[in-house]
Amino acid sequence: MQAEIISIGTELLLGEIIDTNAAWIARQLTTIGLNLYYKVTVGDNQGRIADILRNSLRRSEVIITTGGLGPTVDDVTREAVAEATNRDLVLDEALVAEVAGFFARMGRPMTANNRKQACLPRGAHVIHNPVGTAPAFAVEQEERVIICLPGVPHEMQYLMEHAVLPWLRARYGLTGVIKSRIVHTCGIGESAVDAQIGDLMHLANPTVGTLAHPGQTDVRIAAKADSEAEAEALIAPVVSELRARLDEYIYGADGETLASAVSALLVEHGLTLALADGVTSGELNLALSQGAQGRKGLVGSLVAPGVAALLEALGLSTEGAPSAAAGARAAEAVRRLYGADLGLALVGPDDPTDAAAGMIYISLAHADGVAQAEPRVPRAGPSGRGWLLHGALDVVRRHLLGLEIR
Repeated sequence: MQAEIISIGTELLLGEIIDTNAAWIARQLTTIGLNLYYKVTVGDNQGRIADILRNSLRRSEVIITTGGLGPTVDDVTREAVAEATNRDLVLDEALVAEVAGFFARMGRPMTANNRKQACLPRGAHVIHNPVGTAPAFAVEQEERVIICLPGVPHEMQYLMEHAVLPWLRARYGLTGVIKSRIVHTCGIGESAVDAQIGDLMHLANPTVGTLAHPGQTDVRIAAKADSEAEAEALIAPVVSELRARLDEYIYGADGETLASAVSALLVEHGLTLALADGVTSGELNLALSQGAQGRKGLVGSLVAPGVAALLEALGLSTEGAPSAAAGARAAEAVRRLYGADLGLALVGPDDPTDAAAGMIYISLAHADGVAQAEPRVPRAGPSGRGWLLHGALDVVRRHLLGLEIR
């Protein structure tokens, strides 16, 4: 049995609004073990919505739509559902009173066009909406169902939780769950991860897949079972196998960030860290501060616009271009400045996105000397920033774990 989600709205189609509804609904469907195979976005056009619905009815048992249930001319979901299922629209006077009552409780007048919201395809089941003006509805077509929800997120979420999920469980006898685990890696690209675990991606249950992010590759393991405990039992051996194969590249799982993993390691080892950053304009400090989550590993940060300003603030010579030696001096100086056990320094060109302007150097000073990472070529955009931030944090992580710094 499978489901799909249809997000309706030209503003979603054109990227003017990010579709958070579909992602939220997808997560809820895992809690009842309903497979989701398709997500579709379509603009506010009755004919195209109806075409999508006909296709959906051919391939999916459960279709959930969001959007297009308002009172305006371009809200055409009701009409499209009626067209796709060969039904006419019927005005429900009880629903008119319900919508009017909502406006009355809000102390606002109901305009004539709001009566449109009480028009439903003939034979539709009403899903009453106590938190908004748009009644939702479900249309059963043979053994399939189209469930139409408002696009306003808080209304959609309320109706999913209080009406739709319980109805789907009861209607289709759904008793299972779909549970997923995300294993995070850094310092290794998606293709390299694939080369290590490609055979695991052919598993049927649980399934295994990769998700690439700037500076980080995640591995998702998803299992379907009758209970969370059974799903976890399916996932556990795969996670163990991933740890055996990817080992030093794995820093955590699920909601853990690399910054929080580094912060936890600092506390575990009873060490403190100070930061000297002339490259990321404070982004690395922000990541470390957020990752600390109340822990005391980070004791100070010095952020400056460029290597010259950074070295000057540390009382060091500003002569010469950014170099590994300048990074080493900055790392040791910031370590002494804040009385920290470790000093992390980033130095590089004034424009850290210009690959022709020189390299970026990451240095980590500790009691026995200074460790240097491989120089980084500047890269522009979110991907470049992600690789740099993760690279700097990974230097600290590797040092704390006794791994070779790359």
